[in-house]
Amino acid sequence: MSGYKRMRRQHQKQLIALENRLKAEMDEHRLRLQKEVETHANHTYIELERLAKRHTVHTDKEIKAATAEEKRIQQQIIAQQKKELTTFVDNQKKEYRLCKDKIKEEMNEDPSTPKEEKQERLSRHKETVQHSQAEDEAHLLDQQRLVYDRSCRALKRRTLVKRHEFEQEQMREELNKKKTQKEMEQALMIRQDESTQELERRQLQTLQRLRVELILLQHQTELENQEEYNGRRQRELHRKHALEQRQQPRNLKMLEMQIKKQFQDTCKVQNKQYKALRNHQLEVSPKSEHKAILKSLKEEQTRKLAVLAEQYEQSINEMMASQAMRLEEEQERECQALKQQLQQEMELLDAYQSKTKAQTEGQHERELQMLEQKVSLRRAHLEQKIEEELASLQKESTERIKQLFERQERELDAFDAESARLGFGSLGSLDFPKEDDR
Repeated sequence: MSGYKRMRRQHQKQLIALENRLKAEMDEHRLRLQKEVETHANHTYIELERLAKRHTVHTDKEIKAATAEEKRIQQQIIAQQKKELTTFVDNQKKEYRLCKDKIKEEMNEDPSTPKEEKQERLSRHKETVQHSQAEDEAHLLDQQRLVYDRSCRALKRRTLVKRHEFEQEQMREELNKKKTQKEMEQALMIRQDESTQELERRQLQTLQRLRVELILLQHQTELENQEEYNGRRQRELHRKHALEQRQQPRNLKMLEMQIKKQFQDTCKVQNKQYKALRNHQLEVSPKSEHKAILKSLKEEQTRKLAVLAEQYEQSINEMMASQAMRLEEEQERECQALKQQLQQEMELLDAYQSKTKAQTEGQHERELQMLEQKVSLRRAHLEQKIEEELASLQKESTERIKQLFERQERELDAFDAESARLGFGSLGSLDFPKEDDR
């Protein structure tokens, strides 16, 4: 029993040591997974920060480019309008000279016209033409100012629309980046869950395998000890029987000596009785008959002693046969009893080991079912979490896109309302020269 207890304590220590090692391995595994998640989160944060900085730089570049484009187009419009004004003024001068020459020709055809009248007529014509040209030039300048203001307004509207498109593109890029990072995070979580499942199953198999090995070793040890115990009991019984058989002649000799002693005592009693009878017969009988009486009594005594000796010899023989048979039967009964006892003990051991094996198999089956249930439940929670996160991300994306479009629509409506209030009307159909057309 002390050996069994020591073996069980040693097995229990082995199981506890393995469980501690597996627990440390699982803790290290979970710590590694946590670091992977933190690394991915940091990477995601860095990527989004980098994207935000790039968007800021691109936005600044777009603002500068839009400002430069506005200035370029404004300068191009101003240059074009200056060119138109110069052409207009040149045409007015040509027209004025032509009219002046025509009037001079008409006045030269009539030499009777006084010189003062001619001068006065030329002065009035010059005044009229200059007034008309001044009004035309003023009208042209007004038209040019209107075109310039309307073009600048339209240019601002186009810049606003391009800014809106740029904001939409940046938002799409940001949302796509967030979605990609979220999908990578979820793929990482799925891989981690699968690696955790694999580790949990492998650890359970390792623990159950050691438990089975220890139980088989314990059963083998119990069986060997039982077989050794059975052999020892059989050898002890065999030595006991051999000793009894060796001691039997001496025991029989003692019994025989006891019987002989009883025979001798009986003979002594009979001798005493014979002497008493002889003396009595001799006393009551005539002396002449003493010889015949002695002879008769002697013969009777001899006969009785012979019968008695035969009886005692027969008793000795019967005793010896009975003792031998009784010893053989007793030893056979002891052998059968020991055989039955050892068989029962072996059956009890087999039943106990079968029960222990069945209990272990049941425990292993329950552990496996509990692990599968745990794995399935954790995977269901993970899938639900992934679904909820995707739905939340989609909702956030939809809401941000909606807010962006609503803000941009408000800005464009407010701009168009301001343009209408300023009298510019529709500005969406104006074309502007490109930089390559300068």
